[in-house]
Amino acid sequence: MANFDVIRELAQEDGGKIVLLVMDGLGGLPLQPGGPTELEAARTPVMDRLAREGITGLSVPIGAGIAPGSGPAHLALFGYDPLVYQIGRGVLEALGIGFDLQPNDVAGRGNFCTVDANGVIVDRRAGRIPTSLCAQLVERLRTIRLPGVEVFVEPVKDYRFVLVLRGDKLSPQVSETDPLVLGKPPLPARPEAPEAARTAELVNQFIEAARPLLADQPAANMITIRGWSKDPNLPKFADVYKLKAAAVAVYPMYKGVSKLVGMTVLPVSGESPADEFNTVRAHWEEYDFFFVHIKPTDSRGEDGDFEAKVRVIETVDEALPMLLDLKPDVLIITGDHSTPALLRSHSWHPVPTLLWAPGRARSDAAQAFGETECSRGALGLFPATDLMPLALGHALRLVRYGA
Repeated sequence: MANFDVIRELAQEDGGKIVLLVMDGLGGLPLQPGGPTELEAARTPVMDRLAREGITGLSVPIGAGIAPGSGPAHLALFGYDPLVYQIGRGVLEALGIGFDLQPNDVAGRGNFCTVDANGVIVDRRAGRIPTSLCAQLVERLRTIRLPGVEVFVEPVKDYRFVLVLRGDKLSPQVSETDPLVLGKPPLPARPEAPEAARTAELVNQFIEAARPLLADQPAANMITIRGWSKDPNLPKFADVYKLKAAAVAVYPMYKGVSKLVGMTVLPVSGESPADEFNTVRAHWEEYDFFFVHIKPTDSRGEDGDFEAKVRVIETVDEALPMLLDLKPDVLIITGDHSTPALLRSHSWHPVPTLLWAPGRARSDAAQAFGETECSRGALGLFPATDLMPLALGHALRLVRYGA
């Protein structure tokens, strides 16, 4: 784990350039016992070469057996202990769309979902409705008024929106209303601390007011809300790591978590891996560190579409020479967590990880980039929070510790 006090003392502003390429939900499972995972099934000649030339391992985002959310999993990749620095999806989504979040605001991440005639959830993502329809339905939700607070509702992307409550004595310690499985109705919001009782009641009032406003919709006929949070005022990259850091991401949530740690979010024209890599190329001389986020690996895993996830990974590999042409001193390729198509959800399985640093990284026994080969790697089974110190060390950005 990155000990911030120690790293602050050792980090220096001079050194090599670092690229952290995160394929969201990268880890997977075989569809049949003994078969390949999505990553192992994909044709990835470039990543396989990098795995042979670099060092590999399997990273653990939170702890053994724990399936992480995307927020804490990314904080771990950035070196922040997710059990110490806890943050909900609401703040990440709000910051990701550029919402002017105030210190006392509480923000929740909303999903449009589909319920049947009995009020039971049959699709947690409302068929992944387009963002244009999400924006239209948000306009309906903006008509809701709650006593004693200001209410802000903003569209995010696809089926996601943000709900922000602004007022006195609001608490983010409110339970989620998404049961996270099909076949159950949305849960009531409950206070997780006495001071959150009023906030939970306001959330329930909002949800009940939304029900009739969405009743005519074939798919997005109900909502769930989770990830209530406030801005946690995290330590910043420039202070801890002495890095001028940039983020290249398409989805707002990942822009939000990047802003929380002090990265500059760069605009991307397009949504393909090549489009994102082009953005890195356009700003290469301006920054020391680039976080590049690829979302569809996770989405296709959640859809249960093994072959589509394979194709996303292959698309990244095809575009990867664009990054290599920039000659980064350190390139890390990993995921924030596993999302096996077999399970259709985030899972606890360790994540394949490779670190490539020409002339500075020892090679290991791995002959390809995949779960089985990474289990033979020199990094072993390690906490994801170790990645940033490893990146800084291989970039020659840490001075010696002690005499």
